[in-house]
Amino acid sequence: MKKLFHLVILFAMLASCGNEKPKEEKADDGYGDYETPETPKKVDEGRGLGEVKEVTLKTPLEQDRIGRGLAIYEMKCQACHKLNDQRVVGPGWKDITTRRKPEWIMNMITNVDVMLDKDPEAQKLLELCLMRMPNQNVSVGDARDILEFMRQNDGEK
Repeated sequence: MKKLFHLVILFAMLASCGNEKPKEEKADDGYGDYETPETPKKVDEGRGLGEVKEVTLKTPLEQDRIGRGLAIYEMKCQACHKLNDQRVVGPGWKDITTRRKPEWIMNMITNVDVMLDKDPEAQKLLELCLMRMPNQNVSVGDARDILEFMRQNDGEK
């Protein structure tokens, strides 16, 4: 029985000396030992989720982009979106560039599935329209052309 007791003690000592990773040294802030919860990642300040992080807009508008954006609109967008404020399947585009950041607009065009699943503003639009925007496989360059066409539609010069 004595041997069993010594064996259990030996095993307990070995187990407590495992190859545990050392804890990071923390400065003593007077509040004891605690873990700071991670700040939840929020949608990037109205820029949406996707590849587009920053858009530089030029004045005056880029006419070549407007022409390409119009052609893409006519081919992929106009069946669901009107250029005024009328909602058909999707919302109308009137004043969209004054209500949304350019990055949000481009991310909505190029990354629609993630935006509808995770972006609060896109989810509000989905509740309003009751129809998911289909992924049209629009490139970032084409989305930039559509954005320039939207700016022209909203009266920017």
